[in-house]
Amino acid sequence: MIGKLKGILDSVEDDVALIDVNGVCYACHCPGRTLSALPGRGEAVEMFIETYVREDMIRLYGFASALEKQWFNLLMTVQGVGARVALGILSTLSPSELTSAIALQDKAMVGRAPGVGPKVAQRVVSELKGKVPAGATPDAGVAGLQAALGEGVAPTAVSDAVSALVNLGYPQAQASGAVARVMAKEGDDTPTEKLIRLGLKELSS
Repeated sequence: MIGKLKGILDSVEDDVALIDVNGVCYACHCPGRTLSALPGRGEAVEMFIETYVREDMIRLYGFASALEKQWFNLLMTVQGVGARVALGILSTLSPSELTSAIALQDKAMVGRAPGVGPKVAQRVVSELKGKVPAGATPDAGVAGLQAALGEGVAPTAVSDAVSALVNLGYPQAQASGAVARVMAKEGDDTPTEKLIRLGLKELSS
């Protein structure tokens, strides 16, 4: 089995990177984030590989890190998630963002990925709860906001926005995650009304 490839980047087409290893080109199907981080053609590249062997094909999946590869394998254990959907999720969310989504049970965040409907997103956050890879850490902004809310030291605008979203029926974990993402984009001084409005947009996306 192939666990890692070290070679020269030959080309990139659609979701496939061709890695030249001593004259043999390996076709690696990769998440969009991995492809966008690759160096230029003809430059050295290293990729973590998951090999899938079936009766009718052998396919290689390539990842920028061992953690990304671990997430791919975990996602594949979820009912309704195949390789294409798993790659879509990892193209949309970084490992830390995915860790945050699982920790916060934020199905809306997972649902942003192409091919992921509400039911699959719900299964992802439910079935992977407590199963994140070793070393995986949530997004610092989300974790920090969760801690601040728990300790009662979050800014008034933030706690009011989270409270309003909770009163609208959203679980506190999802509400705080949405507000954290809004703050990351808009800044720490965003007023309550805007946090609520954009938070609702995050939760409904």
